Amino acid sequence: MFELPSVKEIIESNFICLNQVDNEGALPKVYLDDSFAALADACKRYAAVAVVNSGGQVLGCITNEQIIDFLYDSYNQLKAFYDAVIKTSDASVTVIDADERVRTWTEGAEKIFSVKKDEIVGKPIIEFFEHQNLQILESLYKGKRIQGKHHQPRSDLFVLINSNPVYFNGRIIGAVVSETDVTSQVVLNEKLFNMSTEVHRLEQEMAKYRPSDPFRYIKGKSAVMEKTVQMAKKVCSVRSTVLILGESGVGKEVFAKSIHEATEGPEAPFISINCGAIPASLFESELFGYERGAFSGADHRGKKGKIELAKGGTLFLDEIGEMPLEMQVKMLRVLQERKYYKVGGEKEIEANFRVIAATNRDLKELIKEGQFREDLYYRLNVVSLKIPPLKERCEDIVELIHYFLNDFSLRYQRPIHHFSQEVMQEMLQYDWPGNVRELRNVVERLVVFATDGVIRKEYLPFHSAMSYSAVSDTDLQENNIEMKTVIVPLQEEMDQHEKKVLEKALALTSGNKLECSKKLGITRATLYNRLKRLGLS
Repeated sequence: MFELPSVKEIIESNFICLNQVDNEGALPKVYLDDSFAALADACKRYAAVAVVNSGGQVLGCITNEQIIDFLYDSYNQLKAFYDAVIKTSDASVTVIDADERVRTWTEGAEKIFSVKKDEIVGKPIIEFFEHQNLQILESLYKGKRIQGKHHQPRSDLFVLINSNPVYFNGRIIGAVVSETDVTSQVVLNEKLFNMSTEVHRLEQEMAKYRPSDPFRYIKGKSAVMEKTVQMAKKVCSVRSTVLILGESGVGKEVFAKSIHEATEGPEAPFISINCGAIPASLFESELFGYERGAFSGADHRGKKGKIELAKGGTLFLDEIGEMPLEMQVKMLRVLQERKYYKVGGEKEIEANFRVIAATNRDLKELIKEGQFREDLYYRLNVVSLKIPPLKERCEDIVELIHYFLNDFSLRYQRPIHHFSQEVMQEMLQYDWPGNVRELRNVVERLVVFATDGVIRKEYLPFHSAMSYSAVSDTDLQENNIEMKTVIVPLQEEMDQHEKKVLEKALALTSGNKLECSKKLGITRATLYNRLKRLGLS
């Protein structure tokens, strides 16, 4: 868009209209395919030049006055584009010349640094900022290119800096810097970490007054779930690295906390870091911490990283598949050597923590795509634990519904009087792509909507109104009357459903209780106890 056109392009676009040539022999010639540089070079020595085509025919001439008008018009067009780009950008953009004078200062810069454009443009930038805090001078005097560097110009402001020198004819004539405000990201990350730490602290306090089973929060008696829990308990005997695999929402962090509590002491920290939620530019300082004065505007006290906070406890790397490649190399070194350096630090620090990582992605596929290091994968995958999705343990759905129903009923002080079999059946037939997290949210929704203590299937988010198309208005009215007049205790409703499930299973296995218990994923003793409780022979 801003490249100077050839002689042919100038003429075809009507930038310059050719003049008539009276004495073509007295004029130097330029060809249509010549560049603008060739035309300008000829105009330096002559007041006019003749333009000829490839056949040598003279088409007309161009004068110096026309070239000056063209260049002036091109400059104004370029300036108009430049001004429009600067006005459109929300970021802070600063341009200085070779004398350190500010030539461009955007509205974004005004907002971030509280300096008005009229006050700073045309003046040396060092009159407004300390020399040591100006990254742009690194580009101006050293030709240094800065990309995504963390900077804290004020105690309440965090920015990412990009800076480049401006070259012309092989020398630096100025520099450009842009700052992106990431304060909200940093603050939210700090709040998330503080809240996670406080939640875990409260959980540890509550654990002092509860039974000491660290796996008490994991619900489900299905065979596949009990097998997974047993495998997790075996891992607790040592402090080896654990890689937890599973779809989103299956409860990977619940397993990680359970393993931590079963392995570490009651005072040992559990530090969680979501590898997909932290900007790549902030990852190193978040993980390793930094020394005071590590970078411009850093906290003068320095900052502890997650590895240091996890000393003597567990570092939970959630969404490990999202960790930036450059951080994977550094994380691998920490796991191998159990030593690390803070950002800006010179003292090697001993790392004493256990790593539990989790992901819902296929790490082997990411290795093939070059997005995850193979050596880090094998370092993390000392013991792998795959959490089954909810669709593979449908028999746990009833227990989970009952658990969450009781939890939210107490939390919202809303007792549930009626939970129909139709609602239960529809929830059992649903695939639950969001797994336990989705089930929990659905149960909360049911409790919230059940203002009269009655849960109806139209409250289900995945319930289709089409299921009512074959039902007459009279049937709907009768059902509504029944729901309003007949109140069945929740436990009785659950028992009725469980009784039908057991009767169906016994019928399909011809009364063979051993085979029936295997199909249901429970022990034969559990089956006998439930048959006795429900009055089934």
